[in-house]
This record gives sequence, C-alpha cells and structure tokens, in this order.
Amino acid sequence: MDRRPRGRERLRPAGRRGGRTYWVKHGPTARAEHDRLRWLSTRLRAPAVVAFDDPVLVLADVGAPSLLSAAPADIGAVFGRTLRALHDLPGCPFDGGLDTVLARAEANVRDGLVDADDFDDDHIGLTPGDVLARLRATRPRETELVTAHGDYTPSNVLDPTDPVLIDVPALGVADRYRDLAIAHRDLTGDFGPAAWDDFLAAYGLAEVDHSRLDYYRLLDELL
Repeated sequence: MDRRPRGRERLRPAGRRGGRTYWVKHGPTARAEHDRLRWLSTRLRAPAVVAFDDPVLVLADVGAPSLLSAAPADIGAVFGRTLRALHDLPGCPFDGGLDTVLARAEANVRDGLVDADDFDDDHIGLTPGDVLARLRATRPRETELVTAHGDYTPSNVLDPTDPVLIDVPALGVADRYRDLAIAHRDLTGDFGPAAWDDFLAAYGLAEVDHSRLDYYRLLDELL
C-alpha cells in the first residue's frame, strides 16, 4: 500500500559533485521542509541541508538503505521505536494540529486537487466533499499531542540500524493518531497484522483508539 499523499513534491536527484549525491525539492513545501529539518536534525537523524533559496531546497543524500530493506519480521519493531523517539521530542515549534490540517484539506477540495479514484477501498464511492463533511462532523478531541511526522510511511524512514527520518514538511505538534493511522494502514496492508502488533509493542501503546485511527486515515485522503 504505502501510498504517497497527494499534493506534495518529492525529492529529485540533483546529481553528484565531489563524490557526494544531492537531492532537490522545489515548490511550496520547500520552506516548510527546510525549517523543520533545521530543528529536527539537532535531535534525530535527518538529511543535511546543503542549500536553500526559496523555493529550492538541496539536501545531501543520506547514503542509507530504506527501512523496507530490513527483514520483514523486523520492520514493525523498527518503525515503532523510531516513531516513539520522534513523538517524545519536546518543544516542537511547528503546528500540525487539526485546525491547520483541515484548512489544508479544505483548500485541496476547493481547488480540485483530490482524486477520489485514489481513495482506500473502504472509502470508494465517497466524493471529496463527502469526506470533508464527515471529517467536520466527527472531529475528535486532540488529547494526545506529540511531535508528529505528518506522513509516517515506511518509505519515509531510512537505515533500519540507525533510522533517518525524511520528507518532513508536515512535521508539527499534533495528535499522535495522525501518525499512528498511517502506520497502521501501511503496516497491515503491506506486512500483515503481526507487523502492527510488533509496532505497538515497540512504540509502547497498550490500547488503541480505533475511531481515531479511522478518522486520521480518512483525513489523509484529502492531503
């Protein structure tokens, strides 16, 4: 599954120089990525910023394999430990809460940027407007605020032995379920329920609020 959210630029290879490989991000999320990487990289492993001239961000290649290169039996545990380390970071200065994210979702719907054909199977038949209305009507309380990644998929973690977080323009203070919902979707879809169980054990969560998992997975359809 490991689906990419809509509307975000991806890093593109910018070539090699002096024996090093560089990647470039160009577009409206470049500044957000730059600011968050500067904060995050002093706390956890993240790509080094080589240059920034809005809207162009150049990053050094991490030189590490994807988490997906790990043995399937290890992926859930590594993914869980890495997210716990991120969620435990104090003092995040960026906002990733529902007011901010729902405003972005509303803009995506208004501007026709949401492709309903790309919805998860259990959301097929809904229009972007239907999804937005449901999100407004069932909004949960944000009771477990953490430093959230905002796009926590296995492809956004590199190096299973010493994890590196990438693609962080949406990082900010948010309900932990914003990340847990996407982790659950991708782990169970790609690796099965055992990987999710391993994730929960490593993350340290004994009880899961399935209604919030469902809510934040639905929210991701509009992002």
